[in-house]
Amino acid sequence: MAECGRKALSVLEAARSRYESLQISDDVFGESGDDSSDNPFYSTSGDSNSDNCCMEAGDDQRSGETVSCQSGGPPGSVSITQAEEDGWSDTLQDITVAPYNETYGPTQRMPATATCMDFFQLFVPDNAIQNMVTQTNMYAKKYQERFGSDEGWRNVTAAEMKAFLGLVTSTSVHRCESVLSIWSSGFFSNRSIALKMSQARFEKILKYFHIVAFRSSHGSHGLYKIQPFLDSLQQSFGCSSFRPSQTQVLHEPLIDEDPVFITTCTERELRKRKKRKFSLWVRQCTSTGFICQIYVHLKEGQGPDGLATLKNKPQLHSMVAKQLCQNLSGRNSIIFTGPSITSLNLYQEFEKQEIYCCGLLSTRKSDCTGLPQCMLVNPESPQQRGQSRSMMRGNTSLISWYNKGHFRFLTNAYSPTKEGVIIKRKSGEIPCPLAVEAFAAHLSYICKYDDKYSKYFIFHKPNKTWQQVFWLTISIAINNAYILYKMSDAYHIKRYSRAQFGERLVRELLDLDDCSPTQ
Repeated sequence: MAECGRKALSVLEAARSRYESLQISDDVFGESGDDSSDNPFYSTSGDSNSDNCCMEAGDDQRSGETVSCQSGGPPGSVSITQAEEDGWSDTLQDITVAPYNETYGPTQRMPATATCMDFFQLFVPDNAIQNMVTQTNMYAKKYQERFGSDEGWRNVTAAEMKAFLGLVTSTSVHRCESVLSIWSSGFFSNRSIALKMSQARFEKILKYFHIVAFRSSHGSHGLYKIQPFLDSLQQSFGCSSFRPSQTQVLHEPLIDEDPVFITTCTERELRKRKKRKFSLWVRQCTSTGFICQIYVHLKEGQGPDGLATLKNKPQLHSMVAKQLCQNLSGRNSIIFTGPSITSLNLYQEFEKQEIYCCGLLSTRKSDCTGLPQCMLVNPESPQQRGQSRSMMRGNTSLISWYNKGHFRFLTNAYSPTKEGVIIKRKSGEIPCPLAVEAFAAHLSYICKYDDKYSKYFIFHKPNKTWQQVFWLTISIAINNAYILYKMSDAYHIKRYSRAQFGERLVRELLDLDDCSPTQ
């Protein structure tokens, strides 16, 4: 009995040590969560928000769609006879992923005296701001040539453009729905920054603000007005500023409307707000939350790479995944994916590039082509909690694991013979394959990150799609800047929370003499 207890304890301690790195930036926003001190497995709690994020499509039973043995399996799946011919077998073997030799973290050391502006300008440098100045003035000139002169307009300067960016960014700190509230006499008024620029001047700059003033002959896709900025941002998010850890995740971050606003605004205000015409996908480091690459997909019209013409969702998501991972070839990275991306064909293609994967599989959302039907249907006999079954084809494992519902995983990054454990805050430990434990640990960390990350989006909501994308990517850049700040010597001098970092950045953009954040 004592020996069994020691064995269980050793498994538990091994699980904790395997994901110790996830604790590094658990307090990445300077605001500790309820369980950040001792438990990285947030997704496995019944009362955790991350539970829905990490396992939302894994159990077809709770979603109302039960795939039974008589149904024949989801589209694309193959019979047991065909699966055996294709190489699927119940015989399991150990697999190993080559070691990851890169050290994750910032690629350049920032001095202890570095300001919030210095970290922000790693992603939005002066030349990018100067381009905004040039293009805005060019657009204003052309607009007035066509529609008549604007007596109240004068060319914008770089200092004014920084102040303009600062005023809009302040909506992420003070959480006001309209940036014009700064000059009002209401609750969201802010006299300290309103004096830096008049409301009339701000509205003039907002009217003419542009990243690309004119359509070029070779750039006519829907994002042409922001594509140069996106390209610059992609380069700065890459290895020029940060090296990600071996484990990364592909997903759509939380960018929905603020729930507090939705519950308080009127029905008329809701009708006036247009739905987003784009979706945003990211590749994100699971050890820090740093977003390494972004991909913007327009839901209507033609994109720069033709992805908008793809109507089949699994095919579209597969192409998005390839776009996000195009710089990872040969690095032995491990990528976690959600049900919409997980597929055998994609994983096999990535494995040839030395990119390894682990993903949640859904019989409704995933491309199940080539997968054995017997692993995708729910057995008629009752299952015990923690019970699992696996099949292998080459280095790829298909795992069916039961925990109050059937969860299926596809992986070529973890050995199916190795055991793990899911830590439940209320009911203790549940045995599982190592791939399941890894998925739960890493994805739940990202879900927790997104829960806090979404609080600091810029609240300014323009109607034009390219402007929505611009302010969203500026929000991501500020969050990335804060992560680099937290990992620098500057953080040990002045330990700003995420809210204080944002407020100080606003004051530095506005060039206010007193740049100390208010308490």
